[in-house]
Amino acid sequence: MVHNFNAGPSILPKEVFEQASEAVLNYQNSGLSILEIGHRTSTFQAVMDEARALVKELMQLDADREVLFLHGGASTQFMQVPMNLLDDKETAAYSDTGVWGIKAIKEAKLFGKVEVVCTGKESNYTIIPKDFAVPNDAKYFHITTNNTIYGSQWQKIPKTSIPLIGDMSSDIFSRVIDFNAFDLIYAGAQKNMGPAGVNLLVVNPAILGKVKRAIPSIMDYRNHIKEGSMFNTPPVFAVFVCMLTLRWLKALGGVPAIEKLNDAKATLLYHEIDNNPLFTGTVAKEDRSKMNACFVMNNPSLEETFLNFTKQKNIVGIKGHRLVGGFRASLYNALPISSVEILVQAMKEFTLLHA
Repeated sequence: MVHNFNAGPSILPKEVFEQASEAVLNYQNSGLSILEIGHRTSTFQAVMDEARALVKELMQLDADREVLFLHGGASTQFMQVPMNLLDDKETAAYSDTGVWGIKAIKEAKLFGKVEVVCTGKESNYTIIPKDFAVPNDAKYFHITTNNTIYGSQWQKIPKTSIPLIGDMSSDIFSRVIDFNAFDLIYAGAQKNMGPAGVNLLVVNPAILGKVKRAIPSIMDYRNHIKEGSMFNTPPVFAVFVCMLTLRWLKALGGVPAIEKLNDAKATLLYHEIDNNPLFTGTVAKEDRSKMNACFVMNNPSLEETFLNFTKQKNIVGIKGHRLVGGFRASLYNALPISSVEILVQAMKEFTLLHA
């Protein structure tokens, strides 16, 4: 068994792979592959309808929230959000908690003014800022709820008097929060929800249609809402795998159940990081991500040796991002706690050999 700690594309449930592989060969005994059915057929319409309904159910969304599955991944939303919400003379508020926040800020500046109301830059993004004020006259406030590269996470969602926008690409469906506190949520699928190639968007339509600019048809959220997320050909297979993954999550007991499992995985790994003399966590304890645990070796010369040691144990994907180095273990929903136990045991064994 391979223990997959990759940050994305990442691990998905085994039963989802099995169901998806069967559908690739023959979907529902139709004689057709899921890869070749028409997106306007009732067959695929049922997939899209179920996927959207599962999102609403699992996130306990208010009736007014719209759910879309879009092309482009989360990076497209860095520009699509301000294109739909921000005029050139208006100001949006943004948080800077790492690379993805920085990228979102850069794109927003193409459409209007940006005020960075908080940043973790001075700490090298090892903390989530806490002492800041969001201007009431800003059009919206954007946060990245979980930072995959640096391993930090907003443990408490900020309250604002303006629309709150959340990039939840790496922690969506992983914990119980008030998803309705956000007026717009977007998330690339390839960590907790499905394969690369589709982006989930949840939006309160009341915030749309207020900019003066002309929006290209394919970029206008209202067109996708009007057409039930079928404005153009959707990424059929990616949406189908998302539906299967959401079914799996519902069968487990939904977000409350997976949160308990995720808490157990994170507690187990962080306990070893904190008590092992060879390793040190890189993020302030109160801001640690439960999805991406980042840590370093106190003796950097042992890093490559440790990576080779873990490979022998079929542990893959723990090398840290190239910007920060060290190690990163991604603990996404589908990762079993048994894999975390194997990693922890490997850390203990390595320490006996090298401490």
